[in-house]
Amino acid sequence: MAKVLIPTPLRQFTGKLDSVTVSGATVGEVLNGLTSQHPELRRQIFTDEGKLRSFVNVYLNDEDIRYLGKDATPTADGDTVSLVPSIAGGSAVAAPPEEVTLSKDEILRYSRHLIIPEVGIEGQKKLKAAKVLLVGTGGLGAPLGLYLAAAGIGKIGLVDFDVVDFTNLQRQVIHSTKDVGRNKIDSAAEKMQGINPHLEIVRHEVALTSENALEILKDYDLVVDGTDNFPTRYLVNDACVLLGKPNVYGSIFRFEGQSTVFAYEGGPCYRCLYPEPPPPGLVPSCAEGGVLGILPGTIGLIQATETVKLILGIGEPLVGRLLLYDALGMRFRELKLRKNPECPICGEHRTITKLIDYHQFCGVPQPNAQAPAQESKVSEGEIDVKEVKAMLDRGDSFVLIDVREPHEYQICNIPAAKLIPLGQVAQRLNELDKSADIVIHCKSGIRSAKACGILRGAGFERVRNMKGGILAWADHVDPSVPKY
Repeated sequence: MAKVLIPTPLRQFTGKLDSVTVSGATVGEVLNGLTSQHPELRRQIFTDEGKLRSFVNVYLNDEDIRYLGKDATPTADGDTVSLVPSIAGGSAVAAPPEEVTLSKDEILRYSRHLIIPEVGIEGQKKLKAAKVLLVGTGGLGAPLGLYLAAAGIGKIGLVDFDVVDFTNLQRQVIHSTKDVGRNKIDSAAEKMQGINPHLEIVRHEVALTSENALEILKDYDLVVDGTDNFPTRYLVNDACVLLGKPNVYGSIFRFEGQSTVFAYEGGPCYRCLYPEPPPPGLVPSCAEGGVLGILPGTIGLIQATETVKLILGIGEPLVGRLLLYDALGMRFRELKLRKNPECPICGEHRTITKLIDYHQFCGVPQPNAQAPAQESKVSEGEIDVKEVKAMLDRGDSFVLIDVREPHEYQICNIPAAKLIPLGQVAQRLNELDKSADIVIHCKSGIRSAKACGILRGAGFERVRNMKGGILAWADHVDPSVPKY
């Protein structure tokens, strides 16, 4: 007996079964037995002449048997046969309405799509009729916006409220130097419509919140997650599950990225993979940890590919599969994801029936867009950068510690600071005097706050965090210090 793994697009022909056990001495006999049990599968797998269709690959225990031949490849008890179609039914988007047509200009524009049998005129009409919401127009959103526009998606909604910064330009290729200081949503929309004037863009220039997410998402066929923070990621996931919208997910960090499709036809959701967020500060953001500028291009293009496949209803989507990418090793790896029957949002006994406070859930403070950071009050245990400068000028007796990494210290530093990277703080406590006044800083104040906690926990009582880090120092004390 051999187990035949049924890919997600073909499960509609097997009564939603993800595997079927079949007897047979060869792969050919196993497939014949499979299609005897599920006759509707036959025309998906075989031609009228009984040959394997050219867009269906068959693997025996992860070995491609296309060139060995299905009838010449023997099977044994316990073998696994995998069907990997490049085209199979199961579209996330309904067939285009009859009024959707392609103009002469559009036919010429999309001609390289139209001559692909798996796309053709009807497929391009599906793309034109599709409505896709892109959450974020930054690192992942940049390649997504460009390629979804070029592909001919008829309506794209953009959600973003940020402005273009110089530090964005290393990876957010939809923005240019002249866009610095401009609203990202306007910059992105301009480039996208420059590529495709037939595109309809809807601007949602707001922060996505529990109050507005369902209203924004409800009018779109699917959502592409280009976010860079945990609260919004969980929010997008939960809203997609509640509304029944596929969620095309991607994330990046330094040299690694991952992508999958959540909340699609019985597949797992983000909470099935990560039921709870990591503690605040455990996983650095790209601003703290960095990201290879090319990386979001790779992951964003995978997301764009999955989006187009879902709309067209072709291929095998990344449902139940997490694709991992290692840019340094130039390797892709795939992990199987399972739907968690106990998942609180998509499981059998749902406990989350409405959107929640995601900043509270993730343990991070709600961003305050009202008061500029430089005008915010210094909290207990903190010290303002101007006061640190005054202490240095007076020659006060205190220890200034920089807990950034050595490569960050090389970019810019305060000469009086002693470098002790955060990861070494606990091991180097013997270098510090508990009776001394200690001020700790990092890039923006996040890592230094954690370092203060480590010292206080070890009995250091006279420890303060320099609010805003070296970025605030550059803004308010020494403008010659480069920002990064």
